[in-house]
Amino acid sequence: MKRTFFKRIFVSKEILLYLITIAMIVSFSAWMSLLNNFVVEKASFDGSQIGILQSLREIPGFLAFSVILVIIFICQQRLVYISMITLGFGTFLTGLFPSAIGLYITTIIMSLGFHYLETLNQSLSLQWLDKKKAPLILGKISAIKSFTGLIVFVLIYILMNFLNVEYKYVYMIFGGITIIIGIAAWILFAHFKEKVPQEKKIRLKKEYWLFYLLTFLAGARRQIFIVFAGFLLVEKFGVDIHNMVILLFINAVLNIYFAPKIGKFIVKFGERTTLRFEYMGLILVFISYAFVENVYIAFALYVIDHLLFSMAIALKTYFQKIADPKDIASASAVSFTINHIAAVFLPAFLGLVWLYSSSLVFIIGASIAFISFILSFLIPKEPQRGFETILVK
Repeated sequence: MKRTFFKRIFVSKEILLYLITIAMIVSFSAWMSLLNNFVVEKASFDGSQIGILQSLREIPGFLAFSVILVIIFICQQRLVYISMITLGFGTFLTGLFPSAIGLYITTIIMSLGFHYLETLNQSLSLQWLDKKKAPLILGKISAIKSFTGLIVFVLIYILMNFLNVEYKYVYMIFGGITIIIGIAAWILFAHFKEKVPQEKKIRLKKEYWLFYLLTFLAGARRQIFIVFAGFLLVEKFGVDIHNMVILLFINAVLNIYFAPKIGKFIVKFGERTTLRFEYMGLILVFISYAFVENVYIAFALYVIDHLLFSMAIALKTYFQKIADPKDIASASAVSFTINHIAAVFLPAFLGLVWLYSSSLVFIIGASIAFISFILSFLIPKEPQRGFETILVK
């Protein structure tokens, strides 16, 4: 009975996808949640140094297309395990090198593992999951991300506030967990053969132009939320770190509950309706950010904003339906790079706009969401390969 139970686990693609997600979030959540305090307290960073570090962190995301070059020599599943170990190793080392050069190097190692792992996770999800079940499973994966992040945060709080564990050991613990998961998965899980051999070339296909464009716009909106929504709460309303943590906690709890339901919503109403709902909601949220004067309304906007971004699952399943199965790995890698193009220039540009008018930053965000909303009308009610947009005859 036990053998049968474990055998089922280690031949389940779905369980492996859950495990990849857990391993990824364990290290990345720990790295992110400790970073600002660590670089100031232990490495004496100034503003320019943290800016350089964050730019370095985004470079591997921008270069995610290089995954295609690597899988020429290493199969995707094996590269997943190598990426897990790389992510864990980069996190493990972070606390041991509290200097500018040390942190730059460990950040690149961590980020390379993280972005490769996230790219491959999306690629394998769309290859392995049945199209009818994909929204449901992706919703569960999103919930697992939030739940794992909560557990990591609670453990860090206990380790540092009650047990007085040093930064370097906390990084080592969570980085080590990811390394162990990566090695164990490599040894224990069956090797799943590719049903469809993947294209090993980097190319933009004209059939996927709408997906690429919506992905780029999603990356731009994501940067506005990540960089400026929280900054607005702190600068305009004076929200302290404790209330920001509470907000993040609320977001995570709500996502655990709603993410699976969003998957069911996509199954019932389709990608086109779901994306329209997301984009219309984001238009209203960004316009409200621009003119909000009440801190509690701002809190509500921050939570709604976070939940709406969970609906981006629909963009992945839209691509799954229109893609040639052999293109999923290459297109996933290319789309990940496209998603990060905005991260290279938009925060700096909008930071200058912010000095002139913070409201204008969010008006720009609303405009981007509006463009996405208009483009969503080009998505067929039942998208499929050969019928990627309504413009296709």
